[in-house]
Amino acid sequence: MAAELERSAARAQGRGGIAAAAAFLEQSAGLTPDPARRGARALAAAQTKLDAGAPDTAFRLLATAELGSLDELQRARADLLHARIALAVNRGRDAPPLLLTAARRLAPLDAALARETYLDALDAANFAGHLGGGALQVAEAARAAPPAPGPARPVDLLLDGLVTRFTQGYAAGVPTLRRALEAVSRADVRDENDLRRLGLACRVAGDLWDDQAWHELATRAARLAREAGALTLLPLADAILAGVQMYAGEFASASELLAEAEAITQVTGSAPLSYTRLVHAAWRGREDRAMELIDAAVREATARGEGRALLVADYATALLDNSVGRYEDALACARRVPEHDQLNLSGWALFEVVEAGVRGGRPDLAADALGRLGERTRACGTEWGLGVEACARALLSDGPTADALYREASDRLARTRSALHLARAHLLYGEWLRRENRRLDARKELRRAHEMFSHIGAEAFAERARRELHATGETVGKPAARPLDALTAQEAQIARLARDGHTNAEIGALLFLSPRTVEWHLRKVFTKLGIASRREIRQALPGPARPASLW
Repeated sequence: MAAELERSAARAQGRGGIAAAAAFLEQSAGLTPDPARRGARALAAAQTKLDAGAPDTAFRLLATAELGSLDELQRARADLLHARIALAVNRGRDAPPLLLTAARRLAPLDAALARETYLDALDAANFAGHLGGGALQVAEAARAAPPAPGPARPVDLLLDGLVTRFTQGYAAGVPTLRRALEAVSRADVRDENDLRRLGLACRVAGDLWDDQAWHELATRAARLAREAGALTLLPLADAILAGVQMYAGEFASASELLAEAEAITQVTGSAPLSYTRLVHAAWRGREDRAMELIDAAVREATARGEGRALLVADYATALLDNSVGRYEDALACARRVPEHDQLNLSGWALFEVVEAGVRGGRPDLAADALGRLGERTRACGTEWGLGVEACARALLSDGPTADALYREASDRLARTRSALHLARAHLLYGEWLRRENRRLDARKELRRAHEMFSHIGAEAFAERARRELHATGETVGKPAARPLDALTAQEAQIARLARDGHTNAEIGALLFLSPRTVEWHLRKVFTKLGIASRREIRQALPGPARPASLW
């Protein structure tokens, strides 16, 4: 019976049913009298339960496994699973040292798995950040990883590239990391370990200013995690894809993904994911709500030892301060971020330092940040990175040089997916033109920035563009409130799904809610939108339409 349950688990997992596979494996372990086999089956059940989003059950099964007769490799795998549970539940300072211990124990037993575990430790160090010793410390330890036992796999290229990036400098790591992204893009995703690497590759793509790879990998990761029912990995995949959608100017889609991620972490008991939510709130520009989220995230992250969340909070605060012209405050927050090198975050924060330094009377700090930003963007050579660099360089330039750089920034960014950076380039160019007394040219750029930010929903930046337009003599009214603005992220997501024809039961299955809870949310939606039935949602919430004149 136990053997048949084990085979059933393999069949279920092959069909994408991680939860069913975990249940079969748990029953199989419970029915196994032999201590050695029971330990092995409990260990497999624990890993699958963790993947299915049940860390508490995984921990209990792991304790059962450790009571059995495990061999040395199985005990090393048990150490690895302890570390992965800690990462899922806490995502703080505890996981990196546990993963390093597991990697060292695995090194003489399974070189391939040891290398994967060193990569897990680097990934965990990215979350723990400076509160857990930082990525550099873990990268130095990972230099002791055994060599790849065969042809380099995507995981080997990711490990080697990240170790080089953090120990020898950003530019030194770019060639290997580019090869890693290409390998990940081509590779099949066979299990949850491959899904985990895919999520890390998404963050590497953002770090390399490769907006196309970022979009493609993030879309694939979220889709595969959802199809597999990998509830431990799906929230992170959702959050990464939400970041992609956010920078593309698709705030509604980003909000839906963030709502789903929050719902899953609440159900599974995994650590909350605040990164994209904080940056999204800052771009939205609703200051009271953004600072409420930022303050709460700082308290939670400090307790967990999650240094990345603290740096994201600084970045989001700097972005918010720059959007409303508080440049001295923005500079203070933005400068703290690059002090602790983080994937994605450090490069983005350097731009905030440049704008805040130029506008806040510290051109020396702005020039230093520009130099550091340029080292990254030129090493990557992408339109996104070079466009952002051109915009930053324009801020520190004058006359025809500045004019040419602003034009270069807009031209390059228009060929990327980053609508937010493009809109910001138009805004900064328009502000510069107005100060050069070129009012007609300024109006064109500022009008474009205002239209883009208003359509996207970046309210503080849209208001800044509106004020600048007013200063040129052009009157622009404030944008009318949109129906979605009255809804919470979860209500908006449920409303869109209902608009698209999903039943309450289908919506509940997608969002991990009961049909009754969905109905309760829909009643609130009806009240806020002033409608009485599901049929009226389509009129109240039409599908997104991007104006042809915009990016």
